[in-house]
Amino acid sequence: MSANDNAQRALPLAGVRVIELGQLIAGPFAGTLLAYFGADVIKIEPPGGDPIRGWRKLDQSGTSFWWRSIGRNKRSITLDLKNQRGRALAAKLIDGADVVIENFRPGTLENWGLGPERFKNSNPGLVFTRISGYGQDGPYAQKPGYASVCEGIGGLRYVNGVPGERPVRPNLSLGDTVAGLHAALGILLALFARQQSGSGQVVDVALYESVFNLLEAVIPEFDGAGLVREPSGSTVTGIVPTNTYRCADGKFVIIGGNGDSIFKRLMETAGRADLATDPRLASNAGRVEHEQEVDTVIDRWCQTLPSAEVLAKLEANRVPCGPIYSAADMIADPHFQARGLFQQVEINGKPLKIPALAPRLAGTPGGTRWPGGEAGSHTEAVLAELGLSADEVRVLRDDGVVG
Repeated sequence: MSANDNAQRALPLAGVRVIELGQLIAGPFAGTLLAYFGADVIKIEPPGGDPIRGWRKLDQSGTSFWWRSIGRNKRSITLDLKNQRGRALAAKLIDGADVVIENFRPGTLENWGLGPERFKNSNPGLVFTRISGYGQDGPYAQKPGYASVCEGIGGLRYVNGVPGERPVRPNLSLGDTVAGLHAALGILLALFARQQSGSGQVVDVALYESVFNLLEAVIPEFDGAGLVREPSGSTVTGIVPTNTYRCADGKFVIIGGNGDSIFKRLMETAGRADLATDPRLASNAGRVEHEQEVDTVIDRWCQTLPSAEVLAKLEANRVPCGPIYSAADMIADPHFQARGLFQQVEINGKPLKIPALAPRLAGTPGGTRWPGGEAGSHTEAVLAELGLSADEVRVLRDDGVVG
């Protein structure tokens, strides 16, 4: 047994087989997390490959840099699921799997004869994970579930932005990624339950509900006090001070001085010892009442110094603060390096950094064993595991069943 085999066996999800049917972001991200920690993830792609292969910036081979990260550690097989023979092969793979991940519109797999009911008798321990915009039932189930729309109806966009202006979004597909995290959690819970019952179950993940899970006290504040939390720009409603401030060099820093003792140290650092002992500002409630005054003092102080000096002074007095980093800043930062947040892979003979994935496990850490490869690069090997010969695979390829 090779050292790589030993490392694979040591991973916490070694021996778990996952069939990933989803495309683009939410389903594939859940599959990436499972594969990172040792699951054997077989990704079924359409003959042309997952569309994400062509999204955003492409490398010299015409493949998305993003794919190298989200496709890592997965075995890719191309099957035309609109073809009966392709669906039959997918069913055979699912019959031998522990987990299915899919993010088609509800009802699509049922129309193809690949819904969870199909496998209840042939694979009763199967964890069938379904990711959609609005869930598998309810009046909105058939609506297209894009992350941008689900972030809106799920409440995130309402509180994100500047009062009186259009709501803004982070320049990321946050709803998809959060749904992928929820799916991975649901899968692990279902696998744990299976150890006790021997039975699998359906894991139903909705993008809007995943976003809804992030809303902290928004619902009880409304129900209990009639309070609708409004957008608050770069601050957080009801907590003062916590904001973003521009420094003399034009760079922004984040300062969180909302603890009572921290606020005192912040004011002393900013040369306003009088406010550090001001009874009006001794508690968060008082600071919320005088938020504009407090923020103006901090803002004016930051504008007198370059960002590095502002951060150095605050850190010396144990005031939580930090810069706002770009990708270039993160790669250059020694803490990111020391924590191992970048893993280097090789693509067509050239090195490429992709992000490591959290959480960190001391005894059985995950890792990147290979980057996302070419569409269908494992088709022959996976079908051989189903007992198909090279000639049979060639016929399927000639007939367009596999890519």
